[in-house]
Amino acid sequence: MKLTSSPKARSSLPTCLTSLGCCEDDVEIRRASGSRSSKTFKPKKNIPEGSHQYELLKHAEATLGSGNLRMAVMLPEGEDLNEWVAVNTVDFFNQINMLYGTITDFCTEESCPVMSAGPKYEYHWADGTNIKKPIKCSAPKYIDYLMTWVQDQLDDETLFPSKIGVPFPKNFMSVAKTILKRLFRVYAHIYHQHFDPVIQLQEEAHLNTSFKHFIFFVQEFNLIDRRELAPLQELIEKLTSKDR
Repeated sequence: MKLTSSPKARSSLPTCLTSLGCCEDDVEIRRASGSRSSKTFKPKKNIPEGSHQYELLKHAEATLGSGNLRMAVMLPEGEDLNEWVAVNTVDFFNQINMLYGTITDFCTEESCPVMSAGPKYEYHWADGTNIKKPIKCSAPKYIDYLMTWVQDQLDDETLFPSKIGVPFPKNFMSVAKTILKRLFRVYAHIYHQHFDPVIQLQEEAHLNTSFKHFIFFVQEFNLIDRRELAPLQELIEKLTSKDR
């Protein structure tokens, strides 16, 4: 595990966020000098209709309609935590998949030669299997690796069982935490590097609501270390301060 810390400094994020440092395990982070589109970056992951997870997803969607995100992310009474985390992880994958799909024309090898979140955070990819040593690559390549890896985890019935009665593996929560940690990096890249196109596409409200929902969920169940959230910490505080 590598730990880099640095003094507070202004980043290039439009909302003037402050970078605070970050902790990594499988990748390297180094200080580095109109209308809604239905396009998705990867195929949407569907939860089988009629399954209990599908019912949980519908419950989550109905609760979100109340407008109270803090309450919407809470574990429903009598439900299994692993199943609740699994359903929401799939939902966040689909949300981020669509959000990134709207700005892929702006995220290119030329515009984003490295995967970064502002001038102080650079991510190198490794999955521990196909790519064991962290490699430096462009943002679109990194996000392609990331989303493909997440998709593979979600499609693995031994990790994300969809059939009633099939237990979750003992390492499920660890896998879910890694998935959510990595999905956060896509939010961070979009906010830091592509917020202007998001505004031009009138997607900022959608992005902010999706990210706020994501943050409330990971905070509720302590799924991402605070140091991992540092690239967007100031934004997180602004989005969540009124709901404490």
